[in-house]
Amino acid sequence: MSNASSDGGRAAHEVHDPTHHADAPKRPKLPWGPWVSVIYAVVVFFAAQYVAGLFIYLYPLYHGWTAAQTQDWVNGSIVAQFIYILLAESLTFGAIWWFIRRKKGSLRLIGWRWPRWKDPVYTLAGYAAYFALFALMLMAAKALVPGLNLDQKQELGFDHVAGDANLVLTFLSLVVLPPIVEETVFRGFVFTGLLTKLKPLWAGLATSALFAAAHLQFGSGAPLLWVAGLDTFVLSLVLCYLRYKTSSLWPGIFLHALKNGIAFLTLYVFVGR
Repeated sequence: MSNASSDGGRAAHEVHDPTHHADAPKRPKLPWGPWVSVIYAVVVFFAAQYVAGLFIYLYPLYHGWTAAQTQDWVNGSIVAQFIYILLAESLTFGAIWWFIRRKKGSLRLIGWRWPRWKDPVYTLAGYAAYFALFALMLMAAKALVPGLNLDQKQELGFDHVAGDANLVLTFLSLVVLPPIVEETVFRGFVFTGLLTKLKPLWAGLATSALFAAAHLQFGSGAPLLWVAGLDTFVLSLVLCYLRYKTSSLWPGIFLHALKNGIAFLTLYVFVGR
């Protein structure tokens, strides 16, 4: 996250977000194109997960564990799941930061600014909008595609969370890390990139479709998780609006964390105990 002093030396190289000032141009100007934003984000997002998964399997084997021991640890350990998510999210964020720095920019270009007092207000309004839109989307989906299975359970990878330490690791893995990194990648890097060529509505729809596709759980061997796709598509539309309206990622990060936090409390605190 860049501060004012670090940005000052690069002012000649940057053109800031159009929504930061009322008299700013309608489109952001970035030192890379919209397709670069999409392709690079997709590659980084999935490559980071692959590298993290490879590390989680190979590291125990390197230290003398058997394949069976490693498999049991990966499938049943909260610590293993936390390490995987921490590594994947860190690699993803780092790759985005590295790319922007290589282009002589800062994270302010994609919405990283200091939080403002109005951000929580936008967050609460955004959650209300998301809740209402998702309910309407579910009703429409059931009416238009009666055979669509919308009762699927999303596998979060955190089963049988016992003990305060494991609860904290689960909280960090679901409520803290994904909102920060996913907002940086999708509503920051991708959405801002698409805004250079597309109107906000189309940029938001494209970003949301990409975000939803990333949550369908391709390659898991299970049926596509359509309910998660619909959920994240609607959520992303609201997040894109907040990003465009406020010129900041913070309202979206707070909303994303609020949604995940409610799920965390429901699954692991109120029901899980």
